[in-house]
Amino acid sequence: MEQKKMIPPPPGTFQDREDLIKHVRDFGTNQGYVVTIKKSRKDRRVILGCDRGGVYRNRRKIDENKRKRKACSRLINCPFEAIGKKEDDVWVLTIKNGEHNHEPFKDMSEHPYSRRFSEEEVKQIKLMTEAGIKPRQVLKALKQSNPELQSTPRHLYNLKAKIRQGNLSEKSFKSWRPNRSTPVNTSASPSGVSPNIDNNRVSNFIGGKFVDLRGSATIDVINPATQEVGSQVPLTTYEEFKDAVDAAKRAFPAWKNTPVATRQRIMFKLQELIRRDIDKLAMNITVEQGTTLKAAQRDVLFGLEVVEQACAVATLQIGEFVPNALCGLDTYCFREPLGVCAGICPFNFPDMTPLWMFSIAVTCGNTFILKPSEKNPGTSMILAALAMEAGLPDGVLNIVHGTN
Repeated sequence: MEQKKMIPPPPGTFQDREDLIKHVRDFGTNQGYVVTIKKSRKDRRVILGCDRGGVYRNRRKIDENKRKRKACSRLINCPFEAIGKKEDDVWVLTIKNGEHNHEPFKDMSEHPYSRRFSEEEVKQIKLMTEAGIKPRQVLKALKQSNPELQSTPRHLYNLKAKIRQGNLSEKSFKSWRPNRSTPVNTSASPSGVSPNIDNNRVSNFIGGKFVDLRGSATIDVINPATQEVGSQVPLTTYEEFKDAVDAAKRAFPAWKNTPVATRQRIMFKLQELIRRDIDKLAMNITVEQGTTLKAAQRDVLFGLEVVEQACAVATLQIGEFVPNALCGLDTYCFREPLGVCAGICPFNFPDMTPLWMFSIAVTCGNTFILKPSEKNPGTSMILAALAMEAGLPDGVLNIVHGTN
């Protein structure tokens, strides 16, 4: 929202305490204020207040000049207060006082709260800690996936200590940092359930765009290490698959006539981007497939070798001419692209196999439809985003999902 009004979240009912707290925190973050837990009886009630502005509650009389306001201190007294109570196995949210006595944050990065790790980042840190990755490398990998990350090594060391001591439960993940990207819902849903934006559903990549599928059937992508559902792969329908074929057909004439040197430059750029995001690709392979990080990095490097080979495709496109091969007969050999090509990937090498398939094919002037394994589709989607960033035209590479 361009103008933050600091309105209170809508009342409603929630399945558990963590969902209620997350709803209030995410809503408050979008409105420019930070919510903290003031009092809590974990089994029956939780009182949420604002962590910004107000007047000191200190009973001692202190000279106004000597007072030093501490942002995020419990001694501040903003009147905002929301109460969650458990009634009949559901948590009911009511707003006792929705007003504030301070200005909203212009940028949430002003608050130390923004330096906490999000739920997904905590899971990644836990996974990398168990794999023996050093803290500096962990922080570097997190900043590659989230350039706006403001957490410091101190925050990471504190979190890793909790993980080693076993003091970090799965339920506590949701209370680390509010989701700043959650849209504001100013009215409670008819069912009273907490608004939930599903960011874990994998999309098709058709015509240069990530397209949400119309079908409702999905397959769960399971993390082999934790048995958690990391994402959901939709089953592409025939009509949606046909859309990908049509997009590849439309892109073929222009791509076929694109100079070889231009295609070559795109592969040089793709090679550079894969090297930049090698940690991100490897982490995705580890989470979805269960292999070690070092093995995942080797997978990326093996695929990168094929992209490097595609960078030298100019010499491979040279044809042949044999004058007077027979009496009065010259022979010519021209290398031309085939058209729309397709590749179906197994699960064992989720980065190397797609790069084996589409990098050479598109550099030679073909358009391509890729079907990743439904067990680990994330790497192919990252490669599609990198190909777009490298300058691959819309429709040259398309990705669809599903089973056999």
